[in-house]
Amino acid sequence: MRVDLFDFHLPPDNIALRPASPRDSARMLLVQGDGAMQDRIVRDLPSMLRPGDVLVFNDTKVIPAQLEGMRGEARIGATLHKRQGLRQWQAFLRNAKRVRAGDRIDFGAGVTAIAGPRDEDGGVTLDFEGDEPVEVLLERAGRMPLPPYIASKRPTDERDRSDYQTMFAREDGAVAAPTAALHFTPELMAAIADAGIATETLTLHVGAGTFLPVKADDTDDHRMHAEWGRIDAATADRLNAARAAGGRLIAVGTTSLRLLESAAGEDGLLRPFAAETRIFITPGYRFRAVDGLMTNFHLPKSTLFMLVSALMGTERMQAVYGHAIETGYRFYSYGDSSLLLPDRSV
Repeated sequence: MRVDLFDFHLPPDNIALRPASPRDSARMLLVQGDGAMQDRIVRDLPSMLRPGDVLVFNDTKVIPAQLEGMRGEARIGATLHKRQGLRQWQAFLRNAKRVRAGDRIDFGAGVTAIAGPRDEDGGVTLDFEGDEPVEVLLERAGRMPLPPYIASKRPTDERDRSDYQTMFAREDGAVAAPTAALHFTPELMAAIADAGIATETLTLHVGAGTFLPVKADDTDDHRMHAEWGRIDAATADRLNAARAAGGRLIAVGTTSLRLLESAAGEDGLLRPFAAETRIFITPGYRFRAVDGLMTNFHLPKSTLFMLVSALMGTERMQAVYGHAIETGYRFYSYGDSSLLLPDRSV
């Protein structure tokens, strides 16, 4: 499938550099399976769902995974993207041509790592020295890994440490936030419970590959980066029971959706899952586990815009994004939200 089918023009002014405050005051575009659209706000979410529906959240926690260091006189930037061992992470390096296997990189604050060979994804393995947990080292020397479309416009600051973390964050390991869940507040969660809507959590550690555009001309030539996820048996059982009783599974974010679809069998039933996934969802994919998706607005030619096009139809999503741009919706990680409910979930 041609990648340019998923292209569109986004004016720079539509890119959000800070989240809405309070978080649940962000705009939300409700899109029904017949193409009908309603301009709402996130706080309206309980009225858009039904008792018995289940919102599925990702409880991954973003770590301060960006480091700046020196290899001799060369300045090196590192973005960690996947844990390999207790003290070992794969990383994408800036100025990587100045680093060879065996070189020591000094990231300051007493944090050093030895570079390994380049891997098949173009990254480098970093072995952190010393005895302290890597998470402790990152708290000392790292900064939050804001997406390039924000970081290129302003520096990361202390406010991002809380802004770029969801209220569900429990499991350390993500280098990008599951941004659809950034919109939730304790007050909204209370309203959701009062409306008879259930909630569940799973874990998918979002990798830096989520920021990367598709550079191939055809989707068949694109290779997804692996991300590790887990759904335990009890959670899978509750989700299966809710769906059997007529409830809809609404993924909060593309990360939750991708893990649910990875854990579902051909029969649509969810099974326990604890593994890496490279699932790549494009139009023509048959959804097994989810009945709807709450998600922010994504980059042109991105795997995530391809995913929402698979759920709702490419022409429809081009029209949806056209409406969002024209009416001033804020895009990307700190931007506004959408609720996508395809025909089969109505």
